[in-house]
Amino acid sequence: MTLIKLNTIIEAPVERCFDLSTSIDLHKISASKTKEKAIEGITEGLIKLNETVTWKAKHFGIWHRMKVKITEFDKPYYFVDEMINGSFKYMRHKHEFEQKGDQTIMIDQFDFGSPLGILGKIVDKVIMRKYMANFLSERNNIIKEFAETDKWKQILQMNNER
Repeated sequence: MTLIKLNTIIEAPVERCFDLSTSIDLHKISASKTKEKAIEGITEGLIKLNETVTWKAKHFGIWHRMKVKITEFDKPYYFVDEMINGSFKYMRHKHEFEQKGDQTIMIDQFDFGSPLGILGKIVDKVIMRKYMANFLSERNNIIKEFAETDKWKQILQMNNER
């Protein structure tokens, strides 16, 4: 088990941060370095409880697919997405949101494990923990940027039109 915990402070309302975090469209923007695309399930808009999305992305020069399902959802406080199938042995990502005055504290708990037993545990410790922490930090910085500027309007208004 490898657990990554990240806290991001955002100068924006909790509802906006929550919605941006559930936006498939913003996720595509935040993961553009890996050419990530939603190819099945919910492929645009805001994902909700019991919905799934299959992502296709290039990591370490190899194309990967991962299907995730929203297994817990309490807007605007938290949601959980879990891998149904993909390259990890398991993956669970809890997203929590706390309003503190004019700020939102976005808390990520990303729990994952690679296959291949002890070799997978070594890969997680040496490579994957840092790689995934950087991936999540970049995503959180994009959410923060959109939430704190007028950019959020283009994403959430687009999602409301669907």
